[in-house]
Amino acid sequence: MAVIGTTALTYMDWAKRVEDGGKAAMIIELLSQTNEIMTDMLVVEGNLPTGHKTTVRTGLPSSSWRLYNTGVPTSKSTTAQIIATCGNLEAESQIDVDIAALNGNSANFRLSEVAPFLESMNQTMAATLIYGNESINADRFTGFAPFYNTVSAATAQSAYNVIDAGGTGSDNTSIWIVCWGPNTVHGIFPKGKITGLNHQDKGQHRVYDSNNNPYWAWVDHYKWELGLAIRDWRYVVRICNIDVSDLATGSAANLINLLIRGLQRMPTTPVSSGPVQSSDAPSIQGAMGQTAIYVNRTLATYLDLQATNKTNVLLQLGEFNGRPVTRFRGIPIRIVDAILNNEARVV
Repeated sequence: MAVIGTTALTYMDWAKRVEDGGKAAMIIELLSQTNEIMTDMLVVEGNLPTGHKTTVRTGLPSSSWRLYNTGVPTSKSTTAQIIATCGNLEAESQIDVDIAALNGNSANFRLSEVAPFLESMNQTMAATLIYGNESINADRFTGFAPFYNTVSAATAQSAYNVIDAGGTGSDNTSIWIVCWGPNTVHGIFPKGKITGLNHQDKGQHRVYDSNNNPYWAWVDHYKWELGLAIRDWRYVVRICNIDVSDLATGSAANLINLLIRGLQRMPTTPVSSGPVQSSDAPSIQGAMGQTAIYVNRTLATYLDLQATNKTNVLLQLGEFNGRPVTRFRGIPIRIVDAILNNEARVV
C-alpha cells in the first residue's frame, strides 16, 4: 500500500511549516542551487511542434584552374538538417483543503509549497541542459555533454572543441564556454506553445487516497517544455577532465591557459574577450551572440582566488547584470551547481 505522506502534504508537514500563533513559517531553502546558465540562455520558439529544425552547410563547392580551350567541372555545396527536440517536464501537488485552512491563511500556506516545486524543476532543467541524453532517456532532451563527449576527431567533428585538461580519474569536472545567439546556440520551446515554467492553480478537485477513497484538495500543476538547439557546434567549447582533487595541489590543471585555448577554438572572437585573436571572419567578431563561461562552485572558488592575485591581468572582478562577477578577458564566469565534480574521463 502506498504511503500517502510521500506524495501529499500531511498534518505533520503542516505542523513543521507554521510558527507559534499559526503563521506560516519562513522556510530556509537549504536545497536551493545556483544555476545561472538558466537565466543566460536565449530561448526562441521552435519551427516544429516538438522542436526545431536547423539546416547547416556541410560542404563547399569546388573551384578549378582553367586553361584556354578547356572546360570547368560543375560543383555544388552540400547541406544537412538537424532536428533538436523538446522535453516536457511536469509536476503536480495536492494539498488537503482542511490542512491548508488550519492556519487561517490557506493562500499563504499553499504559496510555501510553490517555491520548492519551482526550485526542483529548475535544478532538473539545469542538469538536463548539461547532461541530458535522449538516447538513454527518451522522455528528455539532449544537453551539451552528449554533443561534446570525445576528444577524438576521428569519432566526432565537435571533438575539435573539446579540450583535455589531463585528468584520468573519476573525480573530474568541466568548464563550458557558450556563445548564446539565434544562429549559434539557444534554447527552444515547441511551436505555438508558451515559453518558460508555467504554473497553474487548478483550484479544488476531488482526489483519491491510497485506498481509493475521495477527498477534496487544492491542486497545482507545473509544466515546462524546453529543448536545446546547437545550431553551430563551433560556438560551444568544453574543457573536460579537470581533476578536482588536484586543484589544491601543485599538479593542478592550468585553468588560465585552458581558458585561453578554449576561446581560440571559437571561429569568431567573443565581443568582450579582449586581445584574443581569431583567424576566421575577423570583421564579424562578437556579432554572433553573448558569451559566458560556466563552472561549478568548486572551480569558481579557485578562479576567484586567482582573480585576487595582483599579477594576474586576465581574471578580473567586475559586474554582470548589476551583480558582482569574476570575468576572464571581459567574459563573465557564471556558477552552475548542476556541473558535477565526479564526471567520468572523456576520451
